[in-house]
Amino acid sequence: MGLEEEIEEIEEEIANTPYNKSTEAHIGRLKSKLAEKKEKLENQSSAGGGTGYSVEKTGDATVALVGFPSVGKSSLLNALTNAESETGEYEFTTLDVNPGMCKHRGANIQILDVPGLIEGAATGKGDGKQVLSVVRNADLIVFVLSVFEIEQYDRLQEELYDINVRVDQEPPRVTVRPKHKDGIKITSSADQDLDEETIKDVLRDQGYVNADVNLGEKVDIDRLIDGLMENREYIPSIACVNKVDLINPDYKAEVDEQLRERGLDPREVTFISAEAEKGLEALKDRMWESLGLIRVYMDKPGRGVDWEEPLVLREGSTIEDAVSKLGGEFEERFRFARVSGPSATHDEQQVGDQHVLEDEDVLKLILRR
Repeated sequence: MGLEEEIEEIEEEIANTPYNKSTEAHIGRLKSKLAEKKEKLENQSSAGGGTGYSVEKTGDATVALVGFPSVGKSSLLNALTNAESETGEYEFTTLDVNPGMCKHRGANIQILDVPGLIEGAATGKGDGKQVLSVVRNADLIVFVLSVFEIEQYDRLQEELYDINVRVDQEPPRVTVRPKHKDGIKITSSADQDLDEETIKDVLRDQGYVNADVNLGEKVDIDRLIDGLMENREYIPSIACVNKVDLINPDYKAEVDEQLRERGLDPREVTFISAEAEKGLEALKDRMWESLGLIRVYMDKPGRGVDWEEPLVLREGSTIEDAVSKLGGEFEERFRFARVSGPSATHDEQQVGDQHVLEDEDVLKLILRR
Protein backbone atom coordinates (compact mmCIF):
# COMPACT_ATOMS: atom_id res chain seq x y z
CA MET A 1 0.00 0.00 0.00
CA GLY A 2 1.40 3.40 -1.00
CA LEU A 3 1.59 6.47 1.24
CA GLU A 4 -1.37 8.16 -0.41
CA GLU A 5 -3.55 5.09 0.17
CA GLU A 6 -2.39 4.90 3.80
CA ILE A 7 -3.26 8.57 4.28
CA GLU A 8 -6.72 8.07 2.80
CA GLU A 9 -7.29 5.04 5.03
CA ILE A 10 -6.33 6.95 8.19
CA GLU A 11 -8.45 9.95 7.18
CA GLU A 12 -11.42 7.66 6.63
CA GLU A 13 -10.97 6.03 10.04
CA ILE A 14 -10.79 9.45 11.72
CA ALA A 15 -13.94 10.57 9.90
CA ASN A 16 -15.81 7.43 10.94
CA THR A 17 -14.74 7.48 14.60
CA PRO A 18 -17.09 9.46 16.88
CA TYR A 19 -15.14 11.87 19.07
CA ASN A 20 -15.61 11.47 22.80
CA LYS A 21 -13.48 10.99 25.90
CA SER A 22 -13.10 7.25 25.35
CA THR A 23 -11.94 7.65 21.72
CA GLU A 24 -9.82 10.76 22.28
CA ALA A 25 -6.52 8.89 22.69
CA HIS A 26 -7.20 6.70 19.64
CA ILE A 27 -8.03 9.72 17.46
CA GLY A 28 -4.96 11.50 18.78
CA ARG A 29 -2.72 8.62 17.70
CA LEU A 30 -4.42 8.50 14.29
CA LYS A 31 -3.93 12.23 13.73
CA SER A 32 -0.32 11.96 14.82
CA LYS A 33 0.32 9.13 12.34
CA LEU A 34 -1.52 11.10 9.66
CA ALA A 35 0.71 14.13 10.20
CA GLU A 36 3.81 11.94 10.06
CA LYS A 37 2.78 10.24 6.81
CA LYS A 38 1.78 13.55 5.19
CA GLU A 39 5.18 14.98 6.05
CA LYS A 40 6.84 11.90 4.56
CA LEU A 41 4.77 12.24 1.37
CA GLU A 42 5.64 15.93 1.14
CA ASN A 43 9.35 15.17 1.51
CA GLN A 44 9.11 12.51 -1.21
CA SER A 45 7.37 14.97 -3.53
CA SER A 46 10.04 17.60 -2.90
CA ALA A 47 12.82 15.11 -3.59
CA GLY A 48 11.13 13.85 -6.73
CA GLY A 49 12.08 16.89 -8.76
CA GLY A 50 9.74 18.14 -11.46
CA THR A 51 9.23 21.60 -12.79
CA GLY A 52 7.78 23.14 -9.65
CA TYR A 53 7.06 26.82 -9.29
CA SER A 54 10.21 28.35 -7.86
CA VAL A 55 9.83 32.11 -7.54
CA GLU A 56 12.60 34.24 -6.03
CA LYS A 57 11.35 36.54 -3.31
CA THR A 58 12.17 40.16 -4.06
CA GLY A 59 11.08 43.55 -2.77
CA ASP A 60 10.09 44.46 0.78
CA ALA A 61 7.41 41.76 1.20
CA THR A 62 5.67 39.01 -0.77
CA VAL A 63 1.91 38.56 -1.15
CA ALA A 64 0.23 35.47 -2.66
CA LEU A 65 -3.14 35.83 -4.39
CA VAL A 66 -5.05 32.64 -3.54
CA GLY A 67 -8.28 31.69 -5.25
CA PHE A 68 -9.99 29.18 -7.47
CA PRO A 69 -9.93 29.43 -11.27
CA SER A 70 -11.60 32.40 -12.92
CA VAL A 71 -12.10 34.55 -9.82
CA GLY A 72 -10.08 37.32 -11.46
CA LYS A 73 -6.62 36.96 -9.89
CA SER A 74 -4.80 37.64 -13.16
CA SER A 75 -6.81 40.78 -13.80
CA LEU A 76 -6.13 41.87 -10.22
CA LEU A 77 -2.39 41.28 -10.61
CA ASN A 78 -2.35 43.36 -13.79
CA ALA A 79 -4.27 46.15 -12.08
CA LEU A 80 -2.00 46.21 -9.02
CA THR A 81 1.38 45.78 -10.70
CA ASN A 82 3.45 46.08 -13.82
CA ALA A 83 2.96 42.38 -14.63
CA GLU A 84 1.01 41.11 -17.60
CA SER A 85 -0.73 37.85 -16.79
CA GLU A 86 -2.82 36.11 -19.43
CA THR A 87 -6.52 36.29 -18.60
CA GLY A 88 -9.57 34.52 -19.91
CA GLU A 89 -13.04 33.38 -18.96
CA TYR A 90 -12.19 29.73 -18.51
CA GLU A 91 -10.45 27.54 -15.96
CA PHE A 92 -6.67 27.15 -15.67
CA THR A 93 -5.87 30.25 -17.69
CA THR A 94 -2.88 30.96 -15.46
CA LEU A 95 -0.51 28.07 -16.08
CA ASP A 96 2.51 29.31 -14.15
CA VAL A 97 3.22 31.59 -11.22
CA ASN A 98 3.20 35.19 -12.40
CA PRO A 99 5.08 37.70 -10.22
CA GLY A 100 4.54 41.44 -10.33
CA MET A 101 5.67 44.40 -8.24
CA CYS A 102 3.19 46.70 -6.53
CA LYS A 103 4.57 50.06 -5.44
CA HIS A 104 2.69 51.52 -2.48
CA ARG A 105 3.71 54.10 0.12
CA GLY A 106 7.29 53.78 -1.05
CA ALA A 107 7.39 50.00 -0.63
CA ASN A 108 7.96 47.37 -3.32
CA ILE A 109 5.46 44.59 -2.61
CA GLN A 110 5.90 41.44 -4.69
CA ILE A 111 2.54 39.98 -5.74
CA LEU A 112 2.31 36.37 -6.89
CA ASP A 113 -0.62 35.21 -9.00
CA VAL A 114 -0.51 31.45 -8.54
CA PRO A 115 -2.45 29.06 -10.77
CA GLY A 116 -6.05 28.71 -9.69
CA LEU A 117 -6.40 26.28 -6.82
CA ILE A 118 -8.62 23.27 -7.25
CA GLU A 119 -10.12 20.88 -4.76
CA GLY A 120 -7.56 18.20 -3.93
CA ALA A 121 -4.56 20.44 -4.61
CA ALA A 122 -2.88 19.31 -1.39
CA THR A 123 -2.73 15.73 -2.67
CA GLY A 124 -1.05 16.85 -5.89
CA LYS A 125 -4.05 17.21 -8.20
CA GLY A 126 -3.49 19.76 -10.96
CA ASP A 127 0.10 20.52 -9.86
CA GLY A 128 -1.46 21.62 -6.61
CA LYS A 129 1.50 20.79 -4.39
CA GLN A 130 3.89 22.96 -6.38
CA VAL A 131 1.36 25.78 -6.41
CA LEU A 132 0.79 25.62 -2.68
CA SER A 133 4.51 25.47 -1.94
CA VAL A 134 4.72 29.00 -3.36
CA VAL A 135 1.98 30.11 -0.97
CA ARG A 136 3.95 28.74 1.98
CA ASN A 137 6.77 31.21 1.27
CA ALA A 138 4.54 34.30 1.22
CA ASP A 139 4.39 36.96 3.95
CA LEU A 140 0.66 37.51 3.42
CA ILE A 141 -2.16 35.57 1.76
CA VAL A 142 -4.89 37.48 -0.05
CA PHE A 143 -7.97 35.33 -0.56
CA VAL A 144 -9.57 36.40 -3.83
CA LEU A 145 -13.26 35.44 -3.87
CA SER A 146 -15.88 35.90 -6.54
CA VAL A 147 -18.87 37.84 -5.28
CA PHE A 148 -21.02 34.97 -6.60
CA GLU A 149 -19.05 32.17 -4.87
CA ILE A 150 -18.21 33.22 -1.32
CA GLU A 151 -18.40 29.56 -0.23
CA GLN A 152 -15.08 28.96 -2.00
CA TYR A 153 -13.42 30.44 1.08
CA ASP A 154 -14.15 27.23 3.04
CA ARG A 155 -12.44 25.02 0.48
CA LEU A 156 -9.44 27.33 0.17
CA GLN A 157 -8.94 27.19 3.93
CA GLU A 158 -9.10 23.38 3.85
CA GLU A 159 -6.57 23.13 1.03
CA LEU A 160 -4.12 25.40 2.83
CA TYR A 161 -4.58 23.50 6.10
CA ASP A 162 -3.83 20.25 4.27
CA ILE A 163 -0.45 21.56 3.12
CA ASN A 164 0.36 22.72 6.66
CA VAL A 165 -0.36 26.41 6.23
CA ARG A 166 -2.04 27.79 9.35
CA VAL A 167 -3.82 30.99 8.41
CA ASP A 168 -4.15 33.79 10.98
CA GLN A 169 -2.78 31.62 13.79
CA GLU A 170 0.21 31.94 16.10
CA PRO A 171 2.47 28.90 16.54
CA PRO A 172 1.40 26.74 19.52
CA ARG A 173 3.32 27.42 22.71
CA VAL A 174 4.59 23.87 22.98
CA THR A 175 8.18 23.26 24.03
CA VAL A 176 9.85 19.84 23.94
CA ARG A 177 13.31 19.21 25.39
CA PRO A 178 14.57 15.68 24.69
CA LYS A 179 16.55 14.00 27.45
CA HIS A 180 18.34 10.68 27.91
CA LYS A 181 16.14 9.00 30.55
CA ASP A 182 13.15 9.23 32.91
CA GLY A 183 10.43 9.07 30.23
CA ILE A 184 8.08 11.92 29.33
CA LYS A 185 7.31 14.62 31.90
CA ILE A 186 4.56 17.15 31.13
CA THR A 187 4.11 20.58 32.71
CA SER A 188 1.40 23.04 31.72
CA SER A 189 0.57 26.67 32.47
CA ALA A 190 -3.07 26.10 31.44
CA ASP A 191 -5.75 23.57 32.38
CA GLN A 192 -5.87 20.89 29.68
CA ASP A 193 -8.90 18.95 28.48
CA LEU A 194 -6.57 16.34 26.98
CA ASP A 195 -5.54 13.74 29.52
CA GLU A 196 -1.85 13.18 30.17
CA GLU A 197 -1.75 9.71 28.65
CA THR A 198 -3.20 10.96 25.35
CA ILE A 199 -0.54 13.68 25.22
CA LYS A 200 2.17 11.12 25.92
CA ASP A 201 0.81 8.77 23.24
CA VAL A 202 1.03 11.56 20.64
CA LEU A 203 4.58 12.37 21.72
CA ARG A 204 5.63 8.73 21.45
CA ASP A 205 4.14 8.55 17.95
CA GLN A 206 6.35 11.48 17.04
CA GLY A 207 9.44 9.66 18.30
CA TYR A 208 9.80 11.12 21.79
CA VAL A 209 10.57 8.55 24.49
CA ASN A 210 12.31 10.73 27.08
CA ALA A 211 11.45 14.43 27.10
CA ASP A 212 10.37 17.39 29.21
CA VAL A 213 7.27 18.95 27.63
CA ASN A 214 5.84 22.34 28.53
CA LEU A 215 2.41 23.42 27.29
CA GLY A 216 2.11 27.21 27.42
CA GLU A 217 -1.54 27.23 26.32
CA LYS A 218 -4.60 25.03 26.27
CA VAL A 219 -4.20 22.71 23.27
CA ASP A 220 -6.43 20.30 21.42
CA ILE A 221 -5.03 17.34 19.48
CA ASP A 222 -4.44 19.38 16.32
CA ARG A 223 -2.63 22.22 18.09
CA LEU A 224 -0.53 19.70 20.04
CA ILE A 225 0.56 17.97 16.83
CA ASP A 226 1.26 21.32 15.15
CA GLY A 227 3.50 22.22 18.09
CA LEU A 228 5.52 19.03 17.59
CA MET A 229 5.94 19.34 13.82
CA GLU A 230 8.51 21.60 12.15
CA ASN A 231 6.88 21.95 8.73
CA ARG A 232 4.01 24.30 9.62
CA GLU A 233 3.85 27.82 8.21
CA TYR A 234 1.89 30.51 10.06
CA ILE A 235 0.79 33.23 7.64
CA PRO A 236 -1.61 36.18 8.10
CA SER A 237 -4.38 36.73 5.58
CA ILE A 238 -6.93 39.20 4.30
CA ALA A 239 -9.87 38.65 1.96
CA CYS A 240 -11.15 40.59 -1.01
CA VAL A 241 -14.36 40.05 -2.96
CA ASN A 242 -14.01 40.63 -6.70
CA LYS A 243 -16.52 41.40 -9.48
CA VAL A 244 -18.70 43.63 -7.30
CA ASP A 245 -19.47 45.74 -10.36
CA LEU A 246 -21.61 42.83 -11.64
CA ILE A 247 -24.13 42.72 -8.78
CA ASN A 248 -27.17 44.76 -7.87
CA PRO A 249 -26.79 46.85 -4.68
CA ASP A 250 -29.51 44.86 -2.89
CA TYR A 251 -27.46 41.65 -3.29
CA LYS A 252 -24.73 43.09 -1.03
CA ALA A 253 -26.66 42.19 2.13
CA GLU A 254 -26.68 38.52 1.10
CA VAL A 255 -22.95 38.61 0.40
CA ASP A 256 -22.33 40.18 3.83
CA GLU A 257 -24.30 37.38 5.50
CA GLN A 258 -22.31 34.71 3.67
CA LEU A 259 -19.08 36.36 4.84
CA ARG A 260 -20.26 36.46 8.47
CA GLU A 261 -21.13 32.76 8.31
CA ARG A 262 -17.43 32.15 7.59
CA GLY A 263 -16.14 34.35 10.39
CA LEU A 264 -15.33 37.26 8.06
CA ASP A 265 -16.43 40.73 9.11
CA PRO A 266 -17.71 42.48 5.95
CA ARG A 267 -16.19 45.72 7.24
CA GLU A 268 -12.75 44.08 7.13
CA VAL A 269 -13.20 42.56 3.67
CA THR A 270 -12.20 44.70 0.69
CA PHE A 271 -14.75 44.79 -2.12
CA ILE A 272 -13.15 45.34 -5.50
CA SER A 273 -13.58 45.16 -9.25
CA ALA A 274 -10.26 44.28 -10.86
CA GLU A 275 -11.69 44.89 -14.34
CA ALA A 276 -13.14 48.30 -13.46
CA GLU A 277 -10.16 49.06 -11.15
CA LYS A 278 -12.40 49.90 -8.20
CA GLY A 279 -11.33 49.46 -4.58
CA LEU A 280 -7.69 48.84 -5.45
CA GLU A 281 -6.25 51.63 -3.29
CA ALA A 282 -8.20 50.30 -0.31
CA LEU A 283 -6.80 46.82 -1.00
CA LYS A 284 -3.24 48.18 -1.17
CA ASP A 285 -3.77 49.93 2.16
CA ARG A 286 -5.07 46.67 3.71
CA MET A 287 -2.03 44.78 2.43
CA TRP A 288 0.32 47.41 3.84
CA GLU A 289 -1.32 47.31 7.27
CA SER A 290 -1.49 43.51 7.38
CA LEU A 291 2.17 43.18 6.39
CA GLY A 292 3.13 45.50 9.24
CA LEU A 293 5.38 47.75 7.17
CA ILE A 294 6.83 51.11 8.20
CA ARG A 295 8.65 53.87 6.29
CA VAL A 296 11.87 55.41 7.53
CA TYR A 297 13.17 58.47 5.68
CA MET A 298 16.95 58.70 5.51
CA ASP A 299 18.66 62.04 6.24
CA LYS A 300 21.61 61.82 3.84
CA PRO A 301 24.76 63.91 4.43
CA GLY A 302 24.84 66.93 2.16
CA ARG A 303 21.54 66.03 0.47
CA GLY A 304 18.97 66.30 3.24
CA VAL A 305 16.00 64.01 3.82
CA ASP A 306 15.07 61.64 0.98
CA TRP A 307 11.27 61.81 1.02
CA GLU A 308 10.90 59.93 -2.26
CA GLU A 309 12.41 56.51 -1.49
CA PRO A 310 12.02 55.54 2.17
CA LEU A 311 13.73 52.58 3.80
CA VAL A 312 10.89 50.07 4.30
CA LEU A 313 11.05 47.90 7.42
CA ARG A 314 8.73 45.77 9.56
CA GLU A 315 6.97 47.07 12.67
CA GLY A 316 9.21 46.65 15.70
CA SER A 317 12.42 47.09 13.69
CA THR A 318 15.39 48.71 15.42
CA ILE A 319 18.22 50.92 14.25
CA GLU A 320 20.27 47.73 14.05
CA ASP A 321 17.73 46.25 11.60
CA ALA A 322 17.85 49.41 9.47
CA VAL A 323 21.65 49.40 9.37
CA SER A 324 21.65 45.68 8.50
CA LYS A 325 19.27 46.28 5.58
CA LEU A 326 21.45 49.12 4.29
CA GLY A 327 24.54 46.90 4.66
CA GLY A 328 28.03 47.71 3.45
CA GLU A 329 29.87 50.57 5.12
CA PHE A 330 26.84 51.44 7.26
CA GLU A 331 27.27 48.22 9.24
CA GLU A 332 31.04 48.51 9.39
CA ARG A 333 31.22 52.18 10.42
CA PHE A 334 28.05 52.73 12.49
CA ARG A 335 28.55 54.81 15.67
CA PHE A 336 25.09 56.05 16.66
CA ALA A 337 21.98 57.57 15.11
CA ARG A 338 19.80 60.65 15.37
CA VAL A 339 16.05 60.18 15.06
CA SER A 340 13.20 62.65 14.56
CA GLY A 341 9.56 61.68 14.34
CA PRO A 342 7.03 59.46 16.15
CA SER A 343 9.59 57.28 17.97
CA ALA A 344 11.72 60.18 19.24
CA THR A 345 11.17 62.25 22.38
CA HIS A 346 12.58 65.30 20.56
CA ASP A 347 13.99 66.16 17.14
CA GLU A 348 17.34 64.57 16.33
CA GLN A 349 17.33 62.46 19.49
CA GLN A 350 20.63 60.58 19.79
CA VAL A 351 19.98 56.84 20.05
CA GLY A 352 21.80 53.51 19.93
CA ASP A 353 21.23 50.51 17.70
CA GLN A 354 18.44 49.01 19.86
CA HIS A 355 16.11 52.01 19.46
CA VAL A 356 12.76 50.88 17.98
CA LEU A 357 11.68 52.85 14.92
CA GLU A 358 8.15 53.88 13.97
CA ASP A 359 6.40 54.74 10.71
CA GLU A 360 7.63 57.99 9.12
CA ASP A 361 10.62 58.46 11.38
CA VAL A 362 13.54 60.45 9.96
CA LEU A 363 16.86 58.68 10.53
CA LYS A 364 20.38 60.09 10.35
CA LEU A 365 23.29 57.67 10.76
CA ILE A 366 26.53 58.87 12.31
CA LEU A 367 29.44 56.80 11.00
CA ARG A 368 33.05 56.36 12.06
CA ARG A 369 35.59 58.07 9.87
